[in-house]
Amino acid sequence: MTDGPRQRAGAAAAAGDAASEPGQESQGGGGGVALKKEIGLVSACGIIVGNIIGSGIFVSPKGVLENAGSVGLALMVWVVTGLITAVGALCYAELGVTIPKSGGDYSYVKDIFGGLAGFLRLWIAVLVIYPTNQAVIALTFSNYVLQPLFPTCFAPETGLRLLAAVCLLLLTWVNCASVRWATRVQDVFTAGKLLALALIIIMGIVQICKGEYYWLQPAQAFESFVEPDVGLIALAFLQGSFAYGGWNFLNYVTEELVDPYRNLPRAIFISIPLVTFVYVFANVAYVTAMSPQELLASNAVAVTFGEKLLGVMSWIMPISVALSTFGGVNGSLFTSSRLFFAGAREGHLPRLLAMIHIKRCTPIPALLFTCVSTLLMLCTSDMYTLINYVGFINYLFYGVTVAGQIVLRWKQPDIVRPIKVSLVFPVVYLLFWAFLLVFSLYSEPVVCGIGLAIMLTGVPVYFLGVYWQNKPQCFDRLVDKMTYLGQKFCVVVYPAEDETGAASEGAASEGEKEERAPINPSPTGGEEAQGEGKGKAEGEEEKEKEAEC
Repeated sequence: MTDGPRQRAGAAAAAGDAASEPGQESQGGGGGVALKKEIGLVSACGIIVGNIIGSGIFVSPKGVLENAGSVGLALMVWVVTGLITAVGALCYAELGVTIPKSGGDYSYVKDIFGGLAGFLRLWIAVLVIYPTNQAVIALTFSNYVLQPLFPTCFAPETGLRLLAAVCLLLLTWVNCASVRWATRVQDVFTAGKLLALALIIIMGIVQICKGEYYWLQPAQAFESFVEPDVGLIALAFLQGSFAYGGWNFLNYVTEELVDPYRNLPRAIFISIPLVTFVYVFANVAYVTAMSPQELLASNAVAVTFGEKLLGVMSWIMPISVALSTFGGVNGSLFTSSRLFFAGAREGHLPRLLAMIHIKRCTPIPALLFTCVSTLLMLCTSDMYTLINYVGFINYLFYGVTVAGQIVLRWKQPDIVRPIKVSLVFPVVYLLFWAFLLVFSLYSEPVVCGIGLAIMLTGVPVYFLGVYWQNKPQCFDRLVDKMTYLGQKFCVVVYPAEDETGAASEGAASEGEKEERAPINPSPTGGEEAQGEGKGKAEGEEEKEKEAEC
């Protein structure tokens, strides 16, 4: 079952080379075209921080407070969920350097549990998760941009959707043009949102210095305004976990990281504590200016905070939310396109999505596919309903991936692991994950059931599209023709086949302890080395014959 995708990827490479123009054959098939390693440590931190910190901390951090029932308990939830997120990120760091392939949890689940499990992760991401998330973030951006133009009423729905579409198209163009441009946009807008949050935190410190810390005193901080309930506390932890969503996005672009064995864990060590610090102290700042009741009644907490403390400069907060969401759309486009690229490379999506531009070395087809699917979501009115349905599934696969780390330790203990964390970490994460998962099933069985049903629609698609190899020739010819047209339109070829996947699969199957190959080696390198060795051997034989004569 798992051989099918790999064979198909090889066929795709051959088709990509055949379809490329004569002048570009050396680039398509000779290893001249590959994803560039242009993501350094700063940009890696920008991807993690930028994807975690979206609009939530500015707009509605009240979900945790509402369910926790008190300020003190809410702050504890933010701290604990930050620690659990750090534990999960460390588990992903080990997997990321053990299986150093782009695609994140999709690649890990596929390699550890097989093609079907990996395809289901990819299917739910392609079908719902990323298109809906990107559409919602883009709509939030357009809402805050248009808010000054409509101060007394809501902006028209058509205008919101059109501006969101313009945002998506602009950022898709930037990502298609250059990896460096995309990472610079991410760095700038991540810095912007951190500066805005730093302003909030500084204002909170000023408030505390003025004596405005009533709701931070122990007696008032743990004064509950709702009836204590285990279910509500679990829901608070679930809301907190969702607020940290995006912590695993750097694993989607492993192959474009400079020195991933070093920079992947470093970026995690820097980013997760930074986000946790910002989340906790931003919430501390909020309660220095607002009572819990005011905070829960506000539809945009940061805007209300700015109106109370910044006076004529209160416009900074809506602009900060807009900048934050703009950077969030960019980060999501960048990482999700690499997920689709990785899926196509394994034969789980049309092979055109695994091709990159011959000069810019960007996955243009995958980016266009991501953009179009998001634009289609903007045309529907059921985005928020779909997010509720599949949020459970997304969280489900986090646990499956971390469980895969334990399975890999048990099955193949001799694989080279540049990072090896204690098994206590995945066990702690899985216990917390199981608690939230069971509570979700108990509290919202219908929503979780519909999410599982949406995921399982991928099973017949997998067997028809991936597992079934001997398709009718007319179908294969049609696919080849569409792929060729797509190549000519996007000016793309199949990239140099890397040996990372083969290395990880070989290690997983045989358990041989050998050094990892580079992420994007030239496929001709081994052949050249063999040729050189063969030439040397022939030369020595000739010398021996001459000596004998």
